[in-house]
Amino acid sequence: MDRADLSLGPLSEQDHAFYGLVWVGTTLAARVDRELARVHGLPLSWFEVMLWLNYQQEPVAASDLGAKTMLSRSQVSRVVDALAGRGLVSRTPSASDARSVRIELTGQGRALFAEADATRRAALAPVFTDRLDAADIAALEAVWRKLRA
Repeated sequence: MDRADLSLGPLSEQDHAFYGLVWVGTTLAARVDRELARVHGLPLSWFEVMLWLNYQQEPVAASDLGAKTMLSRSQVSRVVDALAGRGLVSRTPSASDARSVRIELTGQGRALFAEADATRRAALAPVFTDRLDAADIAALEAVWRKLRA
């Protein structure tokens, strides 16, 4: 059976831009997720938490991770539990709030993050970084700054 040539119909430039962002984000995230899982047994949600932790100088509260990641509070909690189970993060009681803990990557977690980040870059190279020049990257950065403001 032949595949149908599906079309979204006439979209405005704004709608096309929006759906393009959604498509690209979803497609690239799925590609990275597959590679991280295949190579490291590491889902993208775990990688995202590790990404934020990797660049902190001090342990952070789980609520701070929830505010920065695209994960819900309960998802962050489950990811931290899973990462701790693999020895990739450690938890320490908060000195200022007895009800909370602070989280940081372990040495093993930092090493795995470095390997996983290299995998992420390799997975994205043929479909993202190798296709964009410096002007493209600058344009994307300008768009992100506007959208985040």
